[in-house]
Amino acid sequence: MRASEIRDLIRVKPFDLDATRRRLSACHDIADLRATGARLIPRPVFDYVDGGADEELSLRANTRAFRQFRFQPRTLVDVSEPDTATAFLGSVAPLPLALAPTGYTRMMHPGGEIAAARAAQRHGLPYTLSTMATTTIEEVASALSRRPAGPDRPPGSTDLWFQLYLLRDRGLNKELVDRAAAAEYRVLVVTVDCFVTGHRTRDRRNGLVIPPELTARTLLSIASKPGYWTRMLRSPAVGFANFAGHEAVTIEGTGALFNPAITWDDIAELRGRWPGRLVVKGPLGPEDAARAVAVGADGVQLSNHGGRQLDRTVPPVDMIAAVRETVGPDISVLVDSGIRHGSDIVVALALGADACAIGRAYLYGLMAGGEAGVDKALDILAAQVKRTMQLLGVRSVAELRSLGSSLLVNGR
Repeated sequence: MRASEIRDLIRVKPFDLDATRRRLSACHDIADLRATGARLIPRPVFDYVDGGADEELSLRANTRAFRQFRFQPRTLVDVSEPDTATAFLGSVAPLPLALAPTGYTRMMHPGGEIAAARAAQRHGLPYTLSTMATTTIEEVASALSRRPAGPDRPPGSTDLWFQLYLLRDRGLNKELVDRAAAAEYRVLVVTVDCFVTGHRTRDRRNGLVIPPELTARTLLSIASKPGYWTRMLRSPAVGFANFAGHEAVTIEGTGALFNPAITWDDIAELRGRWPGRLVVKGPLGPEDAARAVAVGADGVQLSNHGGRQLDRTVPPVDMIAAVRETVGPDISVLVDSGIRHGSDIVVALALGADACAIGRAYLYGLMAGGEAGVDKALDILAAQVKRTMQLLGVRSVAELRSLGSSLLVNGR
């Protein structure tokens, strides 16, 4: 065989001088993004994202619960053009997915909330801003509205949601809700499982606080991850942006902000104040889901906070079928906690969910490559959803939900 023929058979991939592109090109699933993020980010910061409460039983159970299901595919179905678009909470998205709220996001990468929101916008997906964000409600909305179009990735529609923790300061609750409404956020997501903070053992061991303190351990982290700290030191200080003008708060001190006396009356009061769609997010069983609907919620988000609050809680995926049966077909049912693959999203929809929400999955991408890393995470999940539907013999999300549990076998 001649040398020219060998060259045609064996094509050497050119070396990419862009380190971020090079890293991301080697990531083929969310686990790869997680491993890459772990190499780049100081251990205390990575553990804040990766860890859970107490013994982390819920954290592990959440992912196992999705994987207990086995697929029973259909054959000889034309799946050449699968339709992954779906409607939930009054809007249509090209994928049954939303980006869940995450706190302290600029601690993982200076791009933080704006990087994640822009990636979501490009994919036409909702982005949920946390009460505990490190970028203000107004800054995120402004960044998306002025996002320039590009020939390769034109921006999709802006669909901003705001997540609210009910705080002791009722005036501050009202202020946050009114600011989100004024900035044209479309959905209010009220989290009801964080009236006290969970015991996150990794964070306690690591002594993680906001802003980071220059302890001996922090100095060691600086030495071991100089790229991370260089980026952070060149960026504005990390703090709780939505509490500007209020007393400074650390991670350890956030528990003092939350109101342990919240009731369904507080949800009803918010319903009267908020002009858009309202979602109640928490570990809702059928009875609590029905209560949420009764006080005016347009949807429920089944969640155990990714295993970060009460340990040993039921995995949210196990509650989907019962909650759907209780609330009926017209209430949007979202699920989070434990989603690491597009197949998890397909399982959730077959069980009756309208869409899923991800937190860690896109944060791993953010740590691995900033805004481009979030794009990579969303591209990976979108490709996995499409391919799983095709291999299942399912042509659309509507068909997936119609066929439902007939496509699944519980392998527990």
